[in-house]
Amino acid sequence: MTVDAGSALSGSGLSAREIVGTPDKGADRPRGVRRGDAIRELKKRDNFTNFGPIAFVYLVIVAAISLTILSYGLVAEVGLGWWWNIPMTLLCIAVVGASQHQFGGVIHEGTHFILFENKTLNELASDWLAAFPIFTSTFHFRLHHLAHHQFINDPVRDPDCAQLHDSGHDLDFPITHVEMLRALAKQLWLPNLFRYVMARARYSALGAVNNPYVDNQRRGEKLPTVAIILYAIVASAVTVPLLQTGHGYWALGALAAVTAATIAYFYFLDEEKLPHAHVDAVISHRITNISRVGYLAIVYFALTGIELAGWGPAWMYFGLLWMVPLFTTFPLFMIMRQWVQHGNGDRGRYTNTRVFLVNPFIRYAVFPFGMDYHLPHHIYASVPHYKLKGLHELLLQEPEYREKGIVVEGYFNSPYGDVEGRNPTVIEVLGEKYAPKGDSEVYVDTNTLEYAKVRDPEAIARENAASARGE
Repeated sequence: MTVDAGSALSGSGLSAREIVGTPDKGADRPRGVRRGDAIRELKKRDNFTNFGPIAFVYLVIVAAISLTILSYGLVAEVGLGWWWNIPMTLLCIAVVGASQHQFGGVIHEGTHFILFENKTLNELASDWLAAFPIFTSTFHFRLHHLAHHQFINDPVRDPDCAQLHDSGHDLDFPITHVEMLRALAKQLWLPNLFRYVMARARYSALGAVNNPYVDNQRRGEKLPTVAIILYAIVASAVTVPLLQTGHGYWALGALAAVTAATIAYFYFLDEEKLPHAHVDAVISHRITNISRVGYLAIVYFALTGIELAGWGPAWMYFGLLWMVPLFTTFPLFMIMRQWVQHGNGDRGRYTNTRVFLVNPFIRYAVFPFGMDYHLPHHIYASVPHYKLKGLHELLLQEPEYREKGIVVEGYFNSPYGDVEGRNPTVIEVLGEKYAPKGDSEVYVDTNTLEYAKVRDPEAIARENAASARGE
């Protein structure tokens, strides 16, 4: 599968030849005013559309947890054993984990500044409605993810490649059906999922040393990041035992003291001790860290207040129905996506990922917020998720996109059975038949930072050239 990334549509990146100074004749020329107008229209975002999809995710979470807690009450009321709660609990853990992955989709849109048009609203909504609930922040993930976009499948600069390797989750593509199923089965051994979560969190929170967006001269200290983790652990570790021993008001006091001390630490912290990057933050790191503590404090105080009011074991439900999915089904669904989106692909513009047409549950759990239309997303990352299907249909007018882009239908099985000429399944596209053939043109997405404010463009340009040369 040979790729000529230089013949790309206008305004979406550069081939290796263009980056190193030998432009491909005719590369990236505009395809006409009408095509350019259509792309600009697709890139338009607003300040209200995404509130609907976000609200739907919250509705699913509330329904799943509420019905599960209700079922616990019914089981106790009729005098059945605790094991009758297991099926409903497992179902809730699956649905909540899928919804946490949806939060990842919200953050993903926020990372590209396409969740909302207003940058401050974009950042606040992404953080408070999605990132903080799953213990991360939009800015930290942005450094991880935009480098992935710009240097897709670069073994040195793509943080996704490094993260999968460090956690032991990288696969040696191409692989067979059996090998893929065996790899997925291994994730049922919970330490494998825990190791994945820890590696992913480390890369998102601290960044990799070779991340092109990290300012290695001003990396700051690790203590501020560790302080957030310590607060999350210590605040709950102090509060819960006091509640269980009947010292509810002492629990509130201890929680207030730990919260105040952590906020004071960030308030008086020297800004230079916080991490800096070649991409500017929309909201200061100090405010973001204080906000993260504030969010957790609101949750912890609410849980404690519910228990003090005698309305139920809120902390137990939080641990079982939120934290357990965070370390089990959530990472499982992430792995199911991360392996297949770029696995068995190369660094070409049209061949580094695919379009995934799957059933509604798989779409919700594995490909949230437009990640099923991943190929058009990587071509024009500034198009919001709800317009990616339209972008795909527009790009189908481009001969090279039709020829080289792959549409996948079904995850494990094709909805059309063994009909000749059908599209491959997710599992099939990871096999030998679809493995890259020969050397492909290296494509570097120089427009990844279209909406970002870049502090040091020269540093990024040097990374572009080095990546194009394969260094």
